[in-house]
Amino acid sequence: MRSSRRNFLARVAAYGGSGAVYTVMQTLGLLAPDLASARPVLGPEAGRGARVVVLGAGIAGLVTAYNLERAGFEVTVLEARDRVGGRNWSIRGGTKVQMNGEADQTATFADGLYFNAGPARIPSHHQGLIGYCRELGVALEVEVNSSRGAFIADSRDLSAPPIRLRRAVNDTRGHLSEMLAKAIDKGALDDQLSADDKAKLGPFLKAYGDLDADMKFKGTERSGLAVQPGAFDQFSQGLAPMPLGQLLANSMLPSILFEDNLDMQATMFQPVGGMDRIPYGFKRAIRSRIVQNAEVRSIRTEGDVVTVAWRDTQSGAMAAVKADYAVVTIPLVVLAKIETDFAPDVTAAIAGVVYDHSNKIAFTGPRFWERDQVYGGLSFAGGENGVVWYPSYGLHSESGLLVASYVSGDAAASAARRPLSEQMARARAVVERLHPGHGGDLANGVAVNWEKIPYNLGPWPNWRASGGDENGHNDAPAFRLLNQPHGRIYFSGAHLSQTPTWQEGAVNAAHRTIALLAQRVAA
Repeated sequence: MRSSRRNFLARVAAYGGSGAVYTVMQTLGLLAPDLASARPVLGPEAGRGARVVVLGAGIAGLVTAYNLERAGFEVTVLEARDRVGGRNWSIRGGTKVQMNGEADQTATFADGLYFNAGPARIPSHHQGLIGYCRELGVALEVEVNSSRGAFIADSRDLSAPPIRLRRAVNDTRGHLSEMLAKAIDKGALDDQLSADDKAKLGPFLKAYGDLDADMKFKGTERSGLAVQPGAFDQFSQGLAPMPLGQLLANSMLPSILFEDNLDMQATMFQPVGGMDRIPYGFKRAIRSRIVQNAEVRSIRTEGDVVTVAWRDTQSGAMAAVKADYAVVTIPLVVLAKIETDFAPDVTAAIAGVVYDHSNKIAFTGPRFWERDQVYGGLSFAGGENGVVWYPSYGLHSESGLLVASYVSGDAAASAARRPLSEQMARARAVVERLHPGHGGDLANGVAVNWEKIPYNLGPWPNWRASGGDENGHNDAPAFRLLNQPHGRIYFSGAHLSQTPTWQEGAVNAAHRTIALLAQRVAA
């Protein structure tokens, strides 16, 4: 049915243009009047040869270019880096990492190892991005986002031993189930529960918390085993339950809810061979000109023409591109430093957006974590270290790449003020705490502080600091203003979506921009 619907819409586009397609899609309920983020269906002549310059070859810019050129637009892409992908960046052996105010680092990873310095997972409900992976032939594999064999480590009490996630989850559940069962038995919830509810809730709590016949929690094998089941009469024996007070004292206990977050629920994916397989898939498929090492210096509109001046970062030569429209996906904190003739309210909105902080530190080493029965997932250490992220690829091979620190927000800002050597030493110490005797096995460290990465200067906007909110509920005045066309300039990117920290946000923002442009040309 989906195929026949697409064929029908393509036929409408061929005869009536993109305006007709939009009317039909809205009539059929396939596109909301406010331009939903579904991929626009455009005929091959929808663009009518209109010239569009796309600034930035991150995911939003690549999605825009890929779709516009197929709809009959004449597209040029300018990218300041010597690669496509933007924040989608996979570091391999030989990759140079340049950060403002820091000495250059060159990765010395062995062949086959890679470090996804930016996005590293794709939720299964991010169907916009997954759809492009399917279309571009980018193979995906499961990313193990959560492992109950990993740990939580109290970030305040460094003397407290790390707790396996399975033990933290199931012992907490058992204690709370017993407490609720007691409350029900004493009639404390009679004003909330009917007799029928109470009769049904009791058996559920018994199963949920693995309570005994007296509705008491005396430990559960779900939390792990003190004795493994063996041959003949070697019976399994569960661990003694941890006291509830000890669990509650661990500052990282809320991390047991991590995989309940919608964007973190299984199944998660990653491209085979590195996240950058996605932007390079787009690059192979895009026929239009993509100019790399093209640092945008000015954006100006004169009459019906947008002129973008840029500098070749290799030769220093200046050049310019003229177009009918510009789609600007450059991070706002970088755009604020570029000479433009935008209206004063637009300029002020761009300059006022505060960007967040995020760091990642990776090492190579023998897969000692697998000997500790940790295969993928994250251990939660908190503080300036955040999480330790175990690789989901190359299982049981000799060596692997361990992300020893991934942290965002104020803790990342604090960590980034430390020398890189100290950042790495602190990350190594956290790994030593989680896996005693193995911190010294880590080698070939590479640190990425996104606030120091040229042409990014931060991972994503901190919209809360600009009067808005994050992920799903942002309505800051600057966000609303920059989501509208300004003359012949269209701003786009994950930073202008409701999911600024995800690649799906870039896809959604690009789709909306494509739809707005197509409507304008059709009109």
